[in-house]
Amino acid sequence: MSTNRNRPLTLLSLGHACVDVYQGAVAALVPFFVSERAYTYAAASGIVLAASLLSSVVQPLFGALTDRWPMPWLLPLSALTGGTGVALCGVGGSYTLTLAAVAVSGIGVAAYHPEAARAARAASGSGNTGMGWFSLGGNVGFAAAPLLVAAVVATGGLRASPLLVVPALVGAALCAAAVRSSRNGVGTARTTKASGTDDWPSFLRLTGAIVCRSIVFVGLSAFISLYVRQRTGGGEVAGTAALFVLYGGGALGTVAGGRLADRYGRVAVVRRSYVVTVLAVAGVVLVPGPAVFLFVALASAGLYVPFSLHVTLGQDYLPRRVGTASGVTLGLTVSVGGLATPGIGALADATSLQTALLPLIALPALGRLLLAGLREPASPTPAPVAPRRPATQV
Repeated sequence: MSTNRNRPLTLLSLGHACVDVYQGAVAALVPFFVSERAYTYAAASGIVLAASLLSSVVQPLFGALTDRWPMPWLLPLSALTGGTGVALCGVGGSYTLTLAAVAVSGIGVAAYHPEAARAARAASGSGNTGMGWFSLGGNVGFAAAPLLVAAVVATGGLRASPLLVVPALVGAALCAAAVRSSRNGVGTARTTKASGTDDWPSFLRLTGAIVCRSIVFVGLSAFISLYVRQRTGGGEVAGTAALFVLYGGGALGTVAGGRLADRYGRVAVVRRSYVVTVLAVAGVVLVPGPAVFLFVALASAGLYVPFSLHVTLGQDYLPRRVGTASGVTLGLTVSVGGLATPGIGALADATSLQTALLPLIALPALGRLLLAGLREPASPTPAPVAPRRPATQV
């Protein structure tokens, strides 16, 4: 019984891992664009911007649509779209076509997250741990991205990028299986009417804090590989290892965040995580030599511990608009950090990469100020749902 009940959440978590490979893959491809195509920092960060821009614009739209109509068919379709865009970004040498390909991938990722987060919350109930496992799936995908990209592109060059479509095919199959499980009544992912009042002021303050987190995370994602190469002299291996540490910390951080929140409360854990992030990013930017890897790991923990808590807090601040809250907290504010990367890249071209990363120290401090005074919201109480009739045996 328990296994059947958890099946949709398990499938959604695994599918989330496959889809979020493509959020991590764009940043992981940046060093290869710089080395193979001689892009400047600004041009390379423009690719991250292209992946983020359309995603940031359309994500709330998909969230609002899923509030009105369940759209489970979006899950496999968006997985395929996200993977196809990244798979095509290395084909040909045109900068414009590369931008278009990663933009298509960004739209696919944008379409996936609101519906997937809504379905995962319905499948996991109101606990923090279930959403933690769903978020863990995405973070595992992030962590796997630099290893996958390095294995494919370092061996065959950017022209081998079509091989990167494989996780999308697997993810689409997993999402389709999750949809079938829901239709069979096992852990239904249908939206239910929730009681409560939408708290927009608290939600907007939370959103501002997550935007600060997003800029730090995407900025580090785009440039940590190149930066660690410079700081340690370790070459391509050191850069890939640093990006893997940044993403890989999410595996422990996300699950730990759910468990810490069950013990100390979500808001308290989120606030402390932002304080840790300030110190960790300062270490990444300012401490020389191999010790940078320790601070990258600490930054990863500070950035990832509140990740799933952002989502459930947003959903509970807007209990009547769970899809919108999911689209913003899980999608928009993850991708919006890409909007700042061209500025970081331009500053790096004009000065140095270290100087360009210095502003990232202040952003989690600003996020912590925005979180001051937030109260723990009550979990929404779903309206009773009529039991499903058992299927007739033939």
